[in-house]
Amino acid sequence: MKKKLKICHIITRMIVGGAQENTLLTIIDHINKGHDVTLITGPSPGPEGELLKNKDIPEFRTVINKDLVRSLSPISDIRAYYSLKKFLKKEQPDVVHTHSSKAGVIGRAAAWAAKVPFVCHTVHGQAFHRYEKPWKNFIYKFSERWAAKRCHRIYAVAEAMIEQCVSANIAPIEKYKTVYSGMELEDFINSTPDCELRKKLGIPENVPVIVTVARLFELKGYEYLLPAAKIITAKFPQTHFLIVGDGLLMDDVKDEAEKAGLNFVFAGLVPPSEVGRYIALSDFMIHLSLREGLPRAIVQSLASGKPAIGFDLDGTPEVIVDNKTGFIAEPENSEQVAKFAIKLLEDEKLCQTLGDAGENLVKGRFGWRKMGDILEKEYLSMVIY
Repeated sequence: MKKKLKICHIITRMIVGGAQENTLLTIIDHINKGHDVTLITGPSPGPEGELLKNKDIPEFRTVINKDLVRSLSPISDIRAYYSLKKFLKKEQPDVVHTHSSKAGVIGRAAAWAAKVPFVCHTVHGQAFHRYEKPWKNFIYKFSERWAAKRCHRIYAVAEAMIEQCVSANIAPIEKYKTVYSGMELEDFINSTPDCELRKKLGIPENVPVIVTVARLFELKGYEYLLPAAKIITAKFPQTHFLIVGDGLLMDDVKDEAEKAGLNFVFAGLVPPSEVGRYIALSDFMIHLSLREGLPRAIVQSLASGKPAIGFDLDGTPEVIVDNKTGFIAEPENSEQVAKFAIKLLEDEKLCQTLGDAGENLVKGRFGWRKMGDILEKEYLSMVIY
């Protein structure tokens, strides 16, 4: 008979984001399998939205730790460590699974000190990367090496994350396992264009639509999308660019698009369950994030039968198979992005072929229940009882 596990997930914030959706779907799957699951998270204010308020989910225990904050804060970080350690000693979970960089370091340290039987972490995206300041990368790598010694297993949402960690000497390759990020794909696979939504957004009929689903923040690539959009628009003036997301750069992107005379349509923050309706309005996706573990938006686009264009960074090439499910561009190369977009706009049959191949790829790899099954098997194999 399978043991009922007591599982605790720790994450810095539960905003509307990929790591958070991954964590929530894991929790839901394991609750459905009969396990006792607790979520510990820091406060989640901000324009990204709060994921737990946007989902119709089963009840589970959620603990808000006010000291678990994203930014570097030595006093709060120390308090978070001691409060987590105290909580875990009292609750005695079988498994502690941490997510995100800050919670990953503090949470693993607290769980290790509390002698939790199985401590694990998921790398959703690297804190260290080529676009970060060298001194910050040094701190991040040192912290990750230190935390890696205080857990039994490290999961990664893409093979690229493991390669980067091993290259940076975070931990030996034997400590890692790829568990592709699971998603609710049914709504995307079954999505069809909604004429009323198109009308509501002010997008005319019979014009090309290119969608981008990403927060309007640094490192999301909007500084490369705008120049690409100018080149695309010069060739196809009626092209509309549908931006799904919100963030601190919203006003800046709006202003630049207006000055350039581009047809940018801003949908704002959309509940995860509604994203498929917006992708369905598009011909294809452009996703130019500079720091991405596994680009969930691209998986969702492919599930909708829409090919994608992205940079050759992190886990993106694991879902955009070049010239098979979309096109991979050189990082920061707006002209190459535009060239690929124009190629798709000029060849409707090619666009359909790549989209079909993308849908077939993701259906077998990114289901959330498959992710839940793999992690449950891992937990059970590592917890001695």
